Amino acid sequence: MSLQDGLSEAWWKPGPRMKSAARSALDLLFPPQALDDGPRPLATGLTAAGWSQISFLDDPVCDGCGTPFEYPLGEGVRCAACMARPRAFDRARAACLYDDASRGPILQLKHADRTDLAPLFARWISRAGRRLLEDADAIAPVPLHPTRLLGRRYNQAAEIARPLSRLARVAYLPDALVRVRATQTQGGKSGSGRRRNVAAAFHVPASRAKQVAGKRILLIDDVMTTGATVEGCARALLKAGASCVDVAVVARVKEAANTTI
Repeated sequence: MSLQDGLSEAWWKPGPRMKSAARSALDLLFPPQALDDGPRPLATGLTAAGWSQISFLDDPVCDGCGTPFEYPLGEGVRCAACMARPRAFDRARAACLYDDASRGPILQLKHADRTDLAPLFARWISRAGRRLLEDADAIAPVPLHPTRLLGRRYNQAAEIARPLSRLARVAYLPDALVRVRATQTQGGKSGSGRRRNVAAAFHVPASRAKQVAGKRILLIDDVMTTGATVEGCARALLKAGASCVDVAVVARVKEAANTTI
């Protein structure tokens, strides 16, 4: 690159101060609204009262599926369910519980075109899944089937995974995993029913196999109920040569039975 090209590029490329000024101008024109319909916040997110209602998950949790424990049981301890039936993924973490307080913001991202919430959820996950991010070689989102993607116009898991990869400085693999079979909704199905529903639904294309071979992949989704979907994804990644698969989600359901997402 010539000196002239470098100066030209520096002239038009916005710096941090210009970006901050642009955000301030947009906030002035379109003030951020609280997700919980409370007083107007300084940035996109919840009011102080809304924050206090979110059941954020910290240790102690099961090292396998991330379900919260009532009291500490020791480093790396897994719940009875994980010990009885080992999962295809190695570890899972969730930023919060999926309940009345967290459901609204998550569904706004998933069904109401509120992709502006994705960076907020990425920050939540970066805190809850910091150890998984430290170990990850790459981040991949749970994919949508093309027909569902066409109807929704975006993949909420990808919207979260993209800013998370930038935040954690971990490689992002947007299309390493594809959904090759359209599945029914998981809502209302039992654990075994959910596993049958997503059986062989995910695949790593041959052209993308090199991206995952020998890598520790961190799989990103919005909500985990029984874990059937992320297990299906993990099996596909492991079959393609991934050394290990971890999972990080915005929220997890504490009681999976009859839960509709």
